[in-house]
Amino acid sequence: MPALPAKPYPPEVEQRLAADARELISRYPQSRSALLPLLHLVQAEDGCVTPTGIRFCAEQLDLTTAEVTAVATFYTMYRRRPAGEYHVGVCTNTLCAVLGGDQIFDELSEHLGIANNRTTEDGSVSIERIECNAACDYAPVVMVNWEFFDNQTPESAKQLVDQLRAGQEVAPTRGAKLCSFKQTSRILAGFADERPGAVDESGAGGAPSLAGLRLARGEALPGTPGAKVVSPRHEGTEA
Repeated sequence: MPALPAKPYPPEVEQRLAADARELISRYPQSRSALLPLLHLVQAEDGCVTPTGIRFCAEQLDLTTAEVTAVATFYTMYRRRPAGEYHVGVCTNTLCAVLGGDQIFDELSEHLGIANNRTTEDGSVSIERIECNAACDYAPVVMVNWEFFDNQTPESAKQLVDQLRAGQEVAPTRGAKLCSFKQTSRILAGFADERPGAVDESGAGGAPSLAGLRLARGEALPGTPGAKVVSPRHEGTEA
């Protein structure tokens, strides 16, 4: 993090953010519980958590800047460097890595000419190694501003970032249409997504995600009438 003490926001920005902060803080019985959404709020303003943003959060919650910094540096969703308009997270945890996640990241890094947690010179794309995108059943997975792009390959991932940099509209595999990283951060802070239809597009678990549940219920495998991999728990037991 850059050296402290930090400058405050300009008065007009401070006033606008303070109104948002009051709304967020009012949702919690103890004000310091609002720290995580407040960090998303300042990230929505600056594209990362800056010393100025840390100072703002501390003043709103009557905390020290050290206390706020400890939280901001613990959670990886809070960026310490400015994110691109589209922040691309490549899962390189075990299953995604085995299925090609490491190769996807390496080729994307070379293709964009940037290292981990860096942003292209035009500010359009940043990339990050992600420990887990919570989508193992669609591995290897890439996320753009936390929306899913499933079953990726190095070629499809490079095509994806090229389309983003060209300003083309790109649809996630599942979930709402893309918005900018700053807009996403504001939604994560707890403010409504005001884009028409975006909430309805969010969807639910896809077929691979629900396969285990179906098998646990004793349902037959597709194309194998009557063949059960897992029997329901009550079968074969006495009443």
